[in-house]
Amino acid sequence: MQSSDQAIIKRLWWAVFWVSFPFGVLSFLLPIYGKELGASALEIGGFFSALSLVPAIIRPFLGRALDRWGRRPFLVLGFAGYLLATLVFAFADTVILLIAARFLQGVGTAFLWIAAFTMIADLAKTSGRGHEFGSIDEASYRGGLIGTTIGFCLVLLLEQTTNISFEKIWFWLFLLYLVPVGIALIIGWSGTRETMPREILIGTKKNKISKQLLALMGIVMITGASQTMVWPLLMIFLQDRLGAGIGLLAIAYIPAALISSFLPSRMGKISDLLGRKKPMIIGLIIGAGASLFIPHLKSVIGLTALWCLETIGFTVSIPAERALVADIAGKDVRGTSYGMYTFSYFLGAALGPLAGGWLYDNISHAIPFYLNTAVLIIGAILVGFVLHEPNQESQEIYLPNL
Repeated sequence: MQSSDQAIIKRLWWAVFWVSFPFGVLSFLLPIYGKELGASALEIGGFFSALSLVPAIIRPFLGRALDRWGRRPFLVLGFAGYLLATLVFAFADTVILLIAARFLQGVGTAFLWIAAFTMIADLAKTSGRGHEFGSIDEASYRGGLIGTTIGFCLVLLLEQTTNISFEKIWFWLFLLYLVPVGIALIIGWSGTRETMPREILIGTKKNKISKQLLALMGIVMITGASQTMVWPLLMIFLQDRLGAGIGLLAIAYIPAALISSFLPSRMGKISDLLGRKKPMIIGLIIGAGASLFIPHLKSVIGLTALWCLETIGFTVSIPAERALVADIAGKDVRGTSYGMYTFSYFLGAALGPLAGGWLYDNISHAIPFYLNTAVLIIGAILVGFVLHEPNQESQEIYLPNL
């Protein structure tokens, strides 16, 4: 990898780090704040579906756009979308405004991450892709961890020392978050360059997509729907079952957050050495085991252990999964491939929380977690029997020009 390529990846790392400050705390505070505003479990699930709906709709087309017009313009638009979303979150005092803010966050997500993944695929060597994808995940988690810590400290401090309402605390918190997101936009704008391979910029492109990508898309869609089905319910479930407050949940999550902040790049190196399938299978099975035991939690210590277990599974499988997309995608369709791959995930993520909220409200609080266990096990089986390492699969299908 050339030194200039390393510099671009490093700046991309820092931009992702800063932009992630506000969005870690949302995983905790959004369900609680939504409940404060009178949202039902189904509506809280809608907050998470709203985030996924925009990427699910536009990413297949966006991927083709990256292969025609380059990566950097869409990266910058992604950072700008996040900045606007943060501003709307600050003023969101109704369920409708929260959903609108999540739609805007979805726009930022749609543009930013497909551009970032494609740029890493452009710049990283095949033998180091797992490490680089794990490293960019670490940037996101480290930024999210610091931002979440700041957020929780501010919330707890103001709640204990003032009579300010939670709504007002929310407002000032997201105004504060405008600073790191603004820094991310500046780095993305001034610190990156176009990474599309020169031969693609000046040559004639063949639009071809591996059949293995289509198989991976199906697996990612069902497992993504399953995993996102349970996350928004987890905060509500833990409050209902353990009576845990915000501060206690934050303390319980710290070990898992630290794992997410330092383990992905190391697990990515394992996928570079051993291949992509084994880490994906192991990660899905670990996640299934953690989900199986969540309904039986009786203590915060048990919650901490399960969160760590689930996070280890995630850090094992995701870098390998993203590197696999780069392995099976030709240079001329990397943007298209990541567009289709992320489309499948966000399509599942748009449907999963709504299904989970309905099951939680109408069937049983435990059913979504048991269903997630079954789906992740099925996903691991499909990875083992359907997917092949790139050198074992050469069949391709051809797509018409858009």
